[in-house]
Amino acid sequence: MTDTLDTLTSETTELLQALIRNQCVNDGTVESGQEDRSAKLLRDGLEGVGADLEIFEPEPGRTSLIARYEGTDPEAPSICLMGHTDVVPVSPEGWSRDPFGGELVDGEVWGRGAVDMLNLTSSMAVAFRHIVKSKKRYPGDIIYFAVADEEAGGKLGAEHLIDTEWDHIGCDYLLTEYGGTPVQRDDGLVVMMTTTEKGGAGRTLHIPGEPGHGSMPYGTDNALVTAAQIVTRLVDYDPGLRLDRMFSDRVKALNFPKELEQRLLDPVAHAEAIDELPPAMARNLHSCGHVSISPNIINGGEKINTIPDSVTLQLDIRILPGDTQDDVESHLRAAIGDDLFNRVEIERTHESEASQSSIDTPLWGALVDAVHMAYPGAKVLPSMVTGGTDARFFRKKGVPCYGAGLLSHKVGFEEFLNRFHGHDERIDVESLRMTTQLWLDILDRLWEQ
Repeated sequence: MTDTLDTLTSETTELLQALIRNQCVNDGTVESGQEDRSAKLLRDGLEGVGADLEIFEPEPGRTSLIARYEGTDPEAPSICLMGHTDVVPVSPEGWSRDPFGGELVDGEVWGRGAVDMLNLTSSMAVAFRHIVKSKKRYPGDIIYFAVADEEAGGKLGAEHLIDTEWDHIGCDYLLTEYGGTPVQRDDGLVVMMTTTEKGGAGRTLHIPGEPGHGSMPYGTDNALVTAAQIVTRLVDYDPGLRLDRMFSDRVKALNFPKELEQRLLDPVAHAEAIDELPPAMARNLHSCGHVSISPNIINGGEKINTIPDSVTLQLDIRILPGDTQDDVESHLRAAIGDDLFNRVEIERTHESEASQSSIDTPLWGALVDAVHMAYPGAKVLPSMVTGGTDARFFRKKGVPCYGAGLLSHKVGFEEFLNRFHGHDERIDVESLRMTTQLWLDILDRLWEQ
């Protein structure tokens, strides 16, 4: 199997490089993304091997591919391997290398999307193609889903296809991004796989004021000044720590010194303790235990000599399992204060509920067994992803979904977090090798559970 895995790893590496070079950058506009480049690349690689292929294009260039390998038992559960082909925009001046060069340097593939999530998209495609070419049959259908528009919410990708083409993409289990970071503790290795993701509660605040001449600002009702006060209050607001089992397990898995671990799990001491962590670790851990409110876009003012009479402030708010959209207004009132809250009009711009999958499934058992093939004796923990993934649309259909993958010891947890949407995004070839093998091992075990 070693020679075969070497070949598959090379194929995954080369495919990842090609996907990076396709530059399917999604800035949220309908015209961006142009994922047809990667959908066609993947289709060409799968044509003629024995899978059923379908292309869907709800808008020109916004293309998704569904490939299906039929099982031997129509009653057996099916599984979907889902990877998105779009990537977020990039600031090239912050990179050490061409962000779309797909260069292989010192055992690492560099480029936008290398960890989010073209590494998984490419390894899934290679594993799927290998299974189909080998003519190995499993009881249930295996689906490979290369989906567009994940980075802008899925309206031209997973959400659209699930709403309109469920007969084509429907499945019983799903694997997608992201998981598999190993953390060495004193008592053994821990590997975290995603079972839960936060929900979204986008809000736009419409903040009023009174116009006036910019040369006479004293005592005026400047909407921009009010907005600045609101931003300051939002940033200073503490929504309170959600100290549940998943958060506690995450803290314990990260192998902090015992005294720091205890303070991180103490609601009174938590805020001070988290400030002692490295920045990427602190950001991630804070979001896993709190409702988060991030003021990200502000618009207001028309002329340098005119006091603005209106400002809009857009907030990216992420909620935890159990929180409702109505809870968000309570947080905003508490954060902003009645004196300003009652002046502001709040518009709900995009909403999604937090979603969670039980680990009491054959797929979780197969996933744990497959992880143990790579990391014998490792403890596999369910964990939360702070951003949104397309898994939430499948969970609405009752499909158990896990974010998976495997990383080598070459990339630490904090470094991996920094590479998401960051400068110098890259992934090591050993992680590509382990993840390609992971999909094969999961499929070999799924229907035996």
